[in-house]
Amino acid sequence: MTEAGRHRRWLFSLWVLVASCAFGDVAIAQTSETGDLSFELVDPKVLRVCADPRNLPFSNEKGEGFENKLAELLADKLQKKLDYVFFPQATGFVRMTLGAHRCDVIMGFPQGDDLVQGTNPYYRTTYALVAKTGSGLEDVDTLEDARLKGKHIGIVAGTPPATNMALAGLMGDAKPYPLMIDTRFDNSAQAMIDDLAAGKIDAGVLWGPMAGFLCQEGRIAARHAAGEGNDRAEAGLSHRHGRASRRPELEAAAQQADPGEPGRDQQDPARLRRTAARRERPAARCGDGQEDAMRRRVTAALLAAILVAPALAEQQEPFEPEGYRADNYRAPVPATLTGARVLTTAEAEAIWRAKSGTFIDVLPRAPKPKNLPEGTVWRDMPRKNIPGSIWLPDTGYGVLPPAMDDYFQRGLARAARGDKAALLVIYCLADCWMSWNAAKRALAYGYANVAWYPDGTDGWERANLPTEETQPQPRPEQ
Repeated sequence: MTEAGRHRRWLFSLWVLVASCAFGDVAIAQTSETGDLSFELVDPKVLRVCADPRNLPFSNEKGEGFENKLAELLADKLQKKLDYVFFPQATGFVRMTLGAHRCDVIMGFPQGDDLVQGTNPYYRTTYALVAKTGSGLEDVDTLEDARLKGKHIGIVAGTPPATNMALAGLMGDAKPYPLMIDTRFDNSAQAMIDDLAAGKIDAGVLWGPMAGFLCQEGRIAARHAAGEGNDRAEAGLSHRHGRASRRPELEAAAQQADPGEPGRDQQDPARLRRTAARRERPAARCGDGQEDAMRRRVTAALLAAILVAPALAEQQEPFEPEGYRADNYRAPVPATLTGARVLTTAEAEAIWRAKSGTFIDVLPRAPKPKNLPEGTVWRDMPRKNIPGSIWLPDTGYGVLPPAMDDYFQRGLARAARGDKAALLVIYCLADCWMSWNAAKRALAYGYANVAWYPDGTDGWERANLPTEETQPQPRPEQ
């Protein structure tokens, strides 16, 4: 589990309770004569969903999460094929998915986060206290309960309940679990439940959906941790979630805290209408039929919460700068590069199949930090690129240090086998100035047959062309 992307800049209420929403009498109407529920997509025929590959009960690569089911329903209603762009929902999730124009929508996002354009919320949740059945703590419903004093309580570091635990005097014996994790390899929630089952901690505080999902076996009880009587707490634990799409330039102001009726920028482009009745009730412990009720509520919510994908403001294609682009590398790129051939995906595919050119990937990769504490595990982000490519990372910046400039020149020389008339196809991702810079730099080195493929692996994958996981050429000091 990761909570990093879901726990930023929330306004929390004073009370701590689990609330659910149910929708009834859902009516969906189409005003389009053609019935085409179309809007601006990365691919007009495909709804691409930004999702975490291993974060149940929300999503996973097998499509087992409730956000996966929401996406399936939405794609069906929009009459689009469904596809995913998976990325761990931690630091950089929005930037590397929605913000990079690799996908169209995030199915679950906290209300009020100004990184995205959010829908009206379709569910509300909170945190839960988890304890072993028979421990005497399974019916605790407030963090100020005297039975928690002196107990060893697990908490995900940096999450809102830490404030409430500190105010209740519970942090002295708390056991922290990491917030910033790569969900492909770690799971803080599961680790907490495992420690609880093994008796290493007495109780834990987990985000409600995770707690309910992980305590289904019955050995662990989860109960809402109400803050009743705690008028000192400034951070409550309930919050609302909706879906998220790209904001114009991702820089618009945050939406109002109480959205009320949808604003103009939240109207569904196909004018889908709904009638909904909402109700809220505190959550009891898991295992009392709530799972089926949750499924019914979520299913109704999916029908009622309609995807909003406001069209991005039309932008003129930028002009070629005189020199190299030195900032904001993920932004619309020019349509041309003086001295180079600009390739479409079909043209790049033809070169690749004919093996008439060498493909150069310049997508950057963060190097392993020096002097990491002993025992620190460092995992590089996997990169899948066009098969047969030579990956020369970090060579598309506006200014290259002498060592990296030499690294790029030597890499190109190997790729061209010393022939400056050889065809070099340079790419990274779509809207990536790194590839534009690198292609321009190759021209400056004297290469006469440079092709720039601006759509990069995004365009390649949209065309359902093969990719392969690869490793970069060793950089200086590696």
